[in-house]
Amino acid sequence: MLGPVGRLLNKSKATTHGALAVVTGAGNGIGAAFAVELGRRGGAVVCSDVDEIAAHKTAAMLTERGAKAIAIRCDVSRVDDVCSLAEQSQSWFDAAPTLVINNAGVGAGGAPVGEVPLDDWKWVLGVNLWGPIHGCHVFTPILRAAEPSRSPRGIINVASAAAFAAAPGMAAYNVSKAGVLSLSETLAAELSGTAIKVTVLCPTFVKTNIVESGRISEQSSALAAKLMRWTGFSAAKVARVCLDAHDRGDLYCLPQLDAKIGWNVKRLAPGTYTRAVGRISRTTLP
Repeated sequence: MLGPVGRLLNKSKATTHGALAVVTGAGNGIGAAFAVELGRRGGAVVCSDVDEIAAHKTAAMLTERGAKAIAIRCDVSRVDDVCSLAEQSQSWFDAAPTLVINNAGVGAGGAPVGEVPLDDWKWVLGVNLWGPIHGCHVFTPILRAAEPSRSPRGIINVASAAAFAAAPGMAAYNVSKAGVLSLSETLAAELSGTAIKVTVLCPTFVKTNIVESGRISEQSSALAAKLMRWTGFSAAKVARVCLDAHDRGDLYCLPQLDAKIGWNVKRLAPGTYTRAVGRISRTTLP
């Protein structure tokens, strides 16, 4: 239990500096990068992951660097697990968290609608969409009730440029991330005027292991791996850019130029964009 340390960190003026942070999917990739960067910023971090061994590795890495961290297993697709995560986190902090990052996610793709197994739909939506829904459902009331009422607090939901790019062959993933984007926009509107900031992260390709660990066709995996090598940002850079954006109070964080271009083109010329994406996809999909 952190006790006085938790109360001291909770007085930080910046949301991501000296945070009492809960990070899901912290075992690797962007989640681990968030945890490390928060530790570097003087925070105490709950490293949560369905893979408990991976979560412990991240927590150990933070403690080796002088940060305060603990690992807690959590399957974000199960609301009971998320409730338990909230209870254990508050007990360890001896306070309410000041920052919650709903990051846990999985990948799937490579087949058109009608050929994607329904089990893949359920798996992807269970983690990528219901995970953030459960996180926001459980933690938002806790953040609202935290004292002092004007102390800075925040929620970061990790979506993807897939939320608006709508690339063919990625329907389940696209739908899950579009839902996270809408959830974040709605939550930000509901929390307007409070001390709670909301940011939604929408990166394009990030150098992580999501391709290897997801349910993605061999051809799509090979293409994604190439794009990650050629254009992908490191997870550390994405985490750093997102945390800085959150401190500024930005709702949207699009860390890469291609994400910003796609975002603007989609909104300025949606029909043209969709036709162009369809033509491009016919050269890459089976």
